[in-house]
Amino acid sequence: MRNKVSLKDIALKVGVSTAAVSYALSAGKEGKVSEEVANRIKAAAKELNYQPNQIAKSLKMGRTNTIGLIIADVSNPFFANIARVVEDEAKKHDYTVIFGSSDEKYERSCDLINVLLNRQVDGLIVVPTEASEDQILYLKEQKVPFVLIDRYFPEISSSFVAIDNFKAAYDAVMHLAAAGRKRIGMLAYKTNLFHMQERERGYQQALRDSGLSLSKSWLKEVKQSDIKNGMKAAIDEMLSTGDAVDALFFATNTLAINGLKYIDSLNLKVPDDLAIVSFDEGEAFDFYYCPLTFVRQPVIDLGKRSVQLLLDQMSGSNGRISQVLFEAELVIRKSSGVK
Repeated sequence: MRNKVSLKDIALKVGVSTAAVSYALSAGKEGKVSEEVANRIKAAAKELNYQPNQIAKSLKMGRTNTIGLIIADVSNPFFANIARVVEDEAKKHDYTVIFGSSDEKYERSCDLINVLLNRQVDGLIVVPTEASEDQILYLKEQKVPFVLIDRYFPEISSSFVAIDNFKAAYDAVMHLAAAGRKRIGMLAYKTNLFHMQERERGYQQALRDSGLSLSKSWLKEVKQSDIKNGMKAAIDEMLSTGDAVDALFFATNTLAINGLKYIDSLNLKVPDDLAIVSFDEGEAFDFYYCPLTFVRQPVIDLGKRSVQLLLDQMSGSNGRISQVLFEAELVIRKSSGVK
């Protein structure tokens, strides 16, 4: 392997001091050598394929021009798209993004935070996991610039970018009620995370405002670690009683995909037997025989705004807490049974 080219190598080739090479290749210091010498040095550096030592450069400047991004699950299209938007937006400002998936695990999220801070990232964008309040408080105590995205803890004062989950769920269920459905069930994750609790609250409020029954057996929570079996048991119970549901609202696209697989195995037809609305869109929906009505989150807005808020923090131009809630859009298609 070829040895790394140093400033000394360039100095020997041009016949100048290493200090002159350093000046010529450092932004803002080119004027310390003549233009003619600076051009010769830059030409030699290009010829020798000189690559600056980024670690040394970062230590000198006090920043690394990197952002850490912790998402829940990169295999989920929603989070994968968030990551791409954050990466593209950061690149516009000459920042590189280092990201990892917490897999919704507290310990993995903690490990990722430690790894990224040890890599001396300039700031963090985090999709927090359940019960990770202490991790967020740690970032606050250490004065690490950070922005929460998609989720947040209402009891912790911090910057975040998310959607109004209550309203999004409320609108989805009101749509099913307006379509004539009387027994609307909901499938959510079993979690204390605020965004999921808000989706459940929106569901319940929509039923009340529509004058529909609110049965405990119609709101089911599935463990994320056992979606397949949990989904089967939940749907079986919803359909086994005399007041079987005639519509289902899925709190995430992953729940919807698993639920639709089981519904198909029961030979139930969408929307004739069951009307369906899902939170989030997914590529799999495009291949389903009945186009799905879904809640579309503004992924581009979420990603871009999170980067902008973090850059403001890191630059010191805005040290205030910034909390942004976007509205989601209900995309109406055939699965909700609208005639």
